Amino acid sequence: MHSWKSFRFALRSPPVKLKTALLEPADMVQLDATPAQSRQETPPLVDETQAPDLPEDITFPPTNLYSDEPPLETDFHRRQIDLLIRLLEFWWRDRSDFYISGNLTVYYNEQQLKKRDFRGPDVFVVLGAEKRDRRSWAIWEEGGKYPNVVIELLSSATATVDRGKKKDLYQDVWRVPEYYWFHPETMEFAGFPLIGGTYGAIAPNESGRLSSEQLGLELGIHDHQLRWFTAEGELIPLPEEAERQRAEQERQARERLENYLRTQGIDPNQLPE
Repeated sequence: MHSWKSFRFALRSPPVKLKTALLEPADMVQLDATPAQSRQETPPLVDETQAPDLPEDITFPPTNLYSDEPPLETDFHRRQIDLLIRLLEFWWRDRSDFYISGNLTVYYNEQQLKKRDFRGPDVFVVLGAEKRDRRSWAIWEEGGKYPNVVIELLSSATATVDRGKKKDLYQDVWRVPEYYWFHPETMEFAGFPLIGGTYGAIAPNESGRLSSEQLGLELGIHDHQLRWFTAEGELIPLPEEAERQRAEQERQARERLENYLRTQGIDPNQLPE
């Protein structure tokens, strides 16, 4: 049987009491309003039929929170976020031990619900996580896991925060092993590994790409967009790009066979059925 203290293992600030957990109307965070009878519930961690009467001050964190991120600034940002997510999901389609998302709230401390001091990275990857859809990423619901990689897309409105306050948060509080930023209009691109508790700088290779030790991949600019590359420098394709490559390879193989048959005096168009 789990102890009641286990509900608080991932929290980093004083928990919210059950009887006082309602937020002020101006600070309200939307919770799942679907009746419990009409949705599949996660089994309780404690056998309630065996649990003793609880003191009034027993506490545990809120669950199933909705994301609370503002709309994206431009089509550049929306397309870039979608591109990075689609690429990695396709490349790792046979893996079930990672989670990638974008413009989704990461709740890392209960107290931030009242202060509205939470963050939603433009793109983030968590390794060793269950691959499934989520409404948000709440640290206390995910075994205390923070992102392994965060990518922020700069803009004139957010660049100062991304280079300053957010970088400090990812370095000092979240302890994100790798932080990158990219400006989809100016092409500014940089990456920072966490070394000894402080962000250094990832030196670009001869092709201008940055190596991600966390993911075993590279990040680089291709056709004015940030793209994933393999560790060997091969561009990771989208599904439709991979299909076009496959069709082109089949066409070239067919042409080689036809040319060979002609050299042997065989008309490839007159082959028997």
